[in-house]
Order: sequence, then structure tokens, then C-alpha cells
Amino acid sequence: MFTMIAPWLLGAPPALAHIGLDEPVARYEDQKNPPCGADNDERTTNMSVFAPGQTITVSWRETIDHPSHYRISFDDDGTDDFVDPAEMQEYYSAPSVLLDEIEDTPGGGFSVDVTLPDVECDNCTLQVIQVMYDKPPYTIPGNDIYYQCADLVLRAGAVPIDPIDPMDPMDPFVDNEECGCASAPGGVPSALVLTAALLMRRRSRGEPCFPSTGTSASAPSG
Repeated sequence: MFTMIAPWLLGAPPALAHIGLDEPVARYEDQKNPPCGADNDERTTNMSVFAPGQTITVSWRETIDHPSHYRISFDDDGTDDFVDPAEMQEYYSAPSVLLDEIEDTPGGGFSVDVTLPDVECDNCTLQVIQVMYDKPPYTIPGNDIYYQCADLVLRAGAVPIDPIDPMDPMDPFVDNEECGCASAPGGVPSALVLTAALLMRRRSRGEPCFPSTGTSASAPSG
């Protein structure tokens, strides 16, 4: 006779996530506490590098269904610009909000294109929140919002590359941040690593290393 044992009885905690940010890579899985989900609110090595003003794809999933909407915000220096909606259905209530009133549709998977601000920053943060409607009265902070953040670096000259598919044998450079970016060893973002990954990919596929874009590129001297 087979008996199923709950995983937390074996020492593994139960999964509590209701949403999860997939792209760009999330800071961490915690999501209960503002502004980014965890108590300590510290950046991690899960950093993603993009160019200022780049349009990126933000993808997340809802693992437990709640009637809700989603909001995406951006802070170019940490997280102090993030503001919770004062009311359950208050939209675009802060300058940091890039996209709001994103409909919670059936299916559990979400993906939207977002244009990042045209600024350079080494300590910038992208925030995705879920504002839920089924837990009245609405209180903040409380149990009505889930939070996820991605640690970003926006750097002029960063090479945007399409997401690397770890299942594609033609993608020789595999990174755990399938988000149009890459990290150097130790999780430190590097434009040089981004460029090298792009060159290896194009060379393996027989593509020109530097496609015609109206600008010229040359290898660094020395």
C-alpha cells in the first residue's frame, strides 16, 4: 500500500508562491512583503543587463488563481520609488509605473513588452505586483498584493540578444537568466560577456558577427 507523505513533514517547506517572475530573472521567490517580496529587500547576483530605452519582454506566471490585475514599475536607484495602489483599483498612481491595469486572464501565464526608461543605472529595479480583489477589506501593507522584483543594470552599449534557449544545441552560451541578457562568472553582469555570447551564437549559426544596422562595430584594440 502506497502512502503519500506531505513534503513539509519530510523537512521541505510547502510551496507558497502565488506568482513567479520568469523574465527578467527574479530577485528571489518571496513575495509577501513590499516592495520586492522579502523582509531584507536586498539585491542579489540575479542581475539582468539591458540597454537604456530597450524594449524587453516581461513574463510571469500565476500559480494560484485570484481575481486581480498586474502593475509593472521601475526605479532607477533602488526601490524607494515604488508605491502601492492606495485603492484596490487605482491605476498609474506613481511616476515609477510603466504599465498598469494588466488584465488577469485565464491560463496562468502572462507576457508583455515593456520599454525601459532611457537612463543608465547600476542599481535599478523592475517590480511586478499582483493586486487581488478577493480579500476585502483592501489594506496595505497586507495580504492583498504579491510582489516580485528583478535587479537590472542599464548600460549604454549593452548588446541586446534574443533569449538563449538551453535546449537548442546551436546556442553554445547557456545562462540561467533567459531574459535577453547574460552574467559573467559569479553573477556579475558584463557587456563583454554579452558580446562574446552573441558572437559565438552567430558564428555557430553561420550568421554575420555584426549585422548591418546602420552603424559599424570593430573589435577592441589591445
